[in-house]
Amino acid sequence: MFGEEYDVIVVGGGHAGAEAAAAAANLGSKTLLVTMNLQNIGQMSCNPAMGGIAKGQIVREIDALGGYSGIVSDKSAIQFKMLNKSKGPAMWSPRTQNDRMRFAEEWRLMLERTPNVDFYQEMVSGLLVENHKVVGVKTSLGIDIKSKAVVLTNGTFLNGLIHIGEKQFGGGRAGEKAATGITEQLLELGFESGRMKTGTPPRVDGRSLDYSKMIVQPGDAIPEKFSYTNTKPLAHQRDCHMTHTSALVHDLLREGFDRSPMFNGRIKSLGPRYCPSIEDKINRFSDKDSHQMFIEPEGWETVEVYVNGFSTSLPEDVQFKALRSVVGFEKVKFFRPGYAIEYDYFPPTQLKHTLETKLVENLYFAGQINGTTGYEEAASQGLMAGINAHLKLKEENPLILKRDEAYIGVLIDDLITKGTEEPYRMFTSRAEYRTLLRQDNADLRLTPLSHSIGLSTDSRMKRMEQKLEQSEALVNFFKETSVLPKDINPIFESVDSSLVKQSDKMYKAFSRPNVTMDHMLQLDAVSNYIKENNFDGEILEQAEVQIKYSGYIAKEKVNADKLHRLEAVKIPANFDYSKLKSLSFEAREKMTKIQPVTISQASRISGVTPSDISVLLVYLGR
Repeated sequence: MFGEEYDVIVVGGGHAGAEAAAAAANLGSKTLLVTMNLQNIGQMSCNPAMGGIAKGQIVREIDALGGYSGIVSDKSAIQFKMLNKSKGPAMWSPRTQNDRMRFAEEWRLMLERTPNVDFYQEMVSGLLVENHKVVGVKTSLGIDIKSKAVVLTNGTFLNGLIHIGEKQFGGGRAGEKAATGITEQLLELGFESGRMKTGTPPRVDGRSLDYSKMIVQPGDAIPEKFSYTNTKPLAHQRDCHMTHTSALVHDLLREGFDRSPMFNGRIKSLGPRYCPSIEDKINRFSDKDSHQMFIEPEGWETVEVYVNGFSTSLPEDVQFKALRSVVGFEKVKFFRPGYAIEYDYFPPTQLKHTLETKLVENLYFAGQINGTTGYEEAASQGLMAGINAHLKLKEENPLILKRDEAYIGVLIDDLITKGTEEPYRMFTSRAEYRTLLRQDNADLRLTPLSHSIGLSTDSRMKRMEQKLEQSEALVNFFKETSVLPKDINPIFESVDSSLVKQSDKMYKAFSRPNVTMDHMLQLDAVSNYIKENNFDGEILEQAEVQIKYSGYIAKEKVNADKLHRLEAVKIPANFDYSKLKSLSFEAREKMTKIQPVTISQASRISGVTPSDISVLLVYLGR
C-alpha cells in the first residue's frame, strides 16, 4: 500500500500538522498526513476562536506566507472583533469567534483540494531512523512508510493523561486515546523530554442559560477579516456574553480543592501561566471576589456553549454545583465537564531555527511538542516546519524569519534560544519591534519572502504590490498637498488643538494627536482624491498608520539594523566554548548546549551577559 517513498510525512492533523502538510504540498513535495482520526483534522480542542492579542498578528502572518489558517477562520467565523483599538496600531489584534464544526470541515476540505496531499488514519508508534537520519515512520499496525523528512505535530497526545478530580485516564483529548511509543524512542535517541499541562472548561447547553442576566458582547459594527485573499467579511454575527464568578462560587470551588489534582499532587507539571484554571485563579488571586467569564457559542446552529474563564480539573460534581451559582447559570445543564491534561513535550533548545532537530537529520518538531500553547502558535510552527522540510530536500536555503520581520520569528527564536519550562504563549510584549510587526502590514512584510520560495501565488504578490503602491501614493499626497487655515482650523478646534495662521502641508496637520483619517476626510481635496483613486479602507488605514507613527517606525528600523549587524557575525559550528576561560561558567554551559548560530542569538540566551558577548566578539576578531 505504501510502496513509494514520500517527500514529507506529517504526523498529527491539528493546527500545526494541517499547516505543515499544506505548505510542503503546495511547494511541490509529495506529502502524507497521518493522523489518528481524519474527522478531527483542524479540531479546535479548546475555545472556538482564532486570534487575539498578538495571536491575531500571527494568523495574519500565516496568511501572508500562504498558509490556510486565516482563510479557514474567515470562512467559519461567527463574530469578528479588532481588540485594543483604543491603543496604538502595534497593539491592534484581530480575533474571530468560530463555528467549531465548520472550522474543522473547512480545514479538511481545503487539504483535500490541495494537490500532493495523501491521507492515512492510524497512530504512528515510532520513527524509522538510519545513521541519525529519519527515513520514515512505523504505525501501530506495523506498517513502515518511507519518507525523506518527517514533521512531528503530536499536540497533547504523547502519553496524554486526562484528569477530572481524583479520576485520571489516558487520552490525548476528550474521547480520544493517547499516542504511545514516540516519546520512548526519542529518549533512546538522546532527546530530553518533559511534561506540561493544559486544561479546558465545561461545555454546556445554551438553552439552559439565562442570557438576560448577562452582559452582551457583540462583534464589531463593521467587521474586518483575517485573510488578504478574497474571503468575505461577515454580513451578520452571533453575540457572545459576559458574566462573573462570585465569593459564593469561589467558596463552593474551594470545597473541592482537597480532591483537585492540581493541589493533591497528582498533577506535577506546569500549566499556562497566562491562561490559568479557575481554581488556580482563586488560589493565586485570593483577594479577588470575582473573575470574568465569557460565554461563547460553538457555532451558528448548535446550542453547545464554551465557558471561557472557567477552565478546571475539579471533580465534576464540584464544577456543576459551583457553576449553578454563577449569574445566568442557575439552571445550567452540562454537555461535558472540564478537565486537565498532562502530556510529553521536548524542550525546543534541541531544535535549529528551521525547527529541524539537532540530533536526527530531516526530523522536524512543530506545535505543542515544542512546549507552546495555542492554535496560532502551533499553526505558525507547522507552516515553517513544512516550508523548511521542503526547502532542505530541494537543497535550497531555509526560510528563517528574523525578530523584526514577524511575530513568528520572535516565537521560534524565543523557543530555540531560551527554551521554555511552561507552555509558551505569544504576547506583543515579547517582540522588541512590535511597531514594525503590526497586523495591518503582515502582507507587506512577508508576501515577498513567501513568493520568492514559490508558496505565495502571483495574484497574492500582485495584490500586495498594489496595496503598497496605493498607500505610498496617499502618503505622498498628504506630504505634497497644502491646506489653508480656514479649512483645517475647524478640525483643530474640534479636537482642542492649537489653531494655525498660515498654510501648511496636510501631512503636518495629520500628524497631530487626535487628528484622524475621519477628520481629514472632511476636507474636500482629501475626499475627492480618495474617491478618484478608489482607495478602500485598508489603504486609508495603512496610510494613517504610516503618517501618525512614522517617528516610532523609523526609530525601530534603526534599532533593527543594529540587530542585523550582530546577526551578521556568525559563530562557527560546534564552537568549543570551554577554551574561552574569560566566559562565565553559565555562559559556557548554556552556549555549549544551545550552540547559537550568531552573536545576536547568543546575546538573547538567558544568563549570557554583555561581558560574555564582548569576549566572544574579541575572539571572533570583531
